[in-house]
Amino acid sequence: MTQNSTDDLSLLLRIPHSVRFWYFLFADIFSLCATLFVLFFLFNDRTLRHALYNHIFIVILIINLIYQLTDIPWFIYNDRNDQSWQTSWTFTLFWIFVDYAFYSIHTGLFAWATVERYILIFHDHWSRTKLKRLFIHYLPIIIIIIYYIVYYSIIYFVIPCKTSFDEFLTGGVYIPCAFDRTQLGLWDLIVNQIITTLIIVTFCLLLLIRVIKQRIRIRKTIEWRKHRKMTMQLLLMSVISLIFHIPWVLVILFYQFNITKSISRCGIIYTKFLAYNVTFLFPFVYCLSVPELRKKLKRIYRVCRRERQVGVITPIRPPTRTSEASEQNNPHICRMMETY
Repeated sequence: MTQNSTDDLSLLLRIPHSVRFWYFLFADIFSLCATLFVLFFLFNDRTLRHALYNHIFIVILIINLIYQLTDIPWFIYNDRNDQSWQTSWTFTLFWIFVDYAFYSIHTGLFAWATVERYILIFHDHWSRTKLKRLFIHYLPIIIIIIYYIVYYSIIYFVIPCKTSFDEFLTGGVYIPCAFDRTQLGLWDLIVNQIITTLIIVTFCLLLLIRVIKQRIRIRKTIEWRKHRKMTMQLLLMSVISLIFHIPWVLVILFYQFNITKSISRCGIIYTKFLAYNVTFLFPFVYCLSVPELRKKLKRIYRVCRRERQVGVITPIRPPTRTSEASEQNNPHICRMMETY
């Protein structure tokens, strides 16, 4: 298949403006509300706020919040009239930078969250002093964020690439010159995509195996229940993330090594579209995986339901002709009602 036929096929298979508009609109509204709800209760609950295993997820939620308030609304605005948004070259480049960089930051932080959760459960002595917490807990988060921002800044703002953004604006995917089957593209694929995915899978499996072995050895103690709860939280979030992230990684792999070129080129469009669900679903999955937040949700639901039941007003029927006639025929009843 020639390059022109491949481009024509990818042009035909782009996500329609209307589909992306309505999907992103509803998904972003609900996800944004869930993110604000979770962050509000995490910051207001002292126990949850000071728990080390929640810090990295608070950072991920803040990254998602920025993503939901910038990148996704820009897509919605671009697709609102079924026409591409006529923006400046600089703004569109910054938009693409936000789109790729913040998603990668989310993935990188979540990969480290699996490693950190393993350390906090089975090697908690590594974080008992302030110095150890600095190197094990705080520095990795800062380094990951700085690395991705610097890396993608070089890719998009330093390396010159005067290409058109029409494909990105019309429902396709923009591939920078630095990623089009180059060494930098290979680095991004191996380090930023494959290794992070393998870290998530590996440490989730290690956590699950260690918790099962611990159950057999020490039976159902309070400590084991705590470890099981922390493991289940991470496994639930990992499964949802991997479902939508792995197809994106596989298609990039096929594209980078020129395997099934036409399929991979079109597959990038749809797997990238599905990958946005990692951001949309994360606050919901996190909320459902934390028992304290589930209890708060149930409490709020009961209060709202009780207020709705109390606020129900029984409708008053208007007087019928029969009742009016009976009142006219019985003047004593009317006098009694007036006295009352």
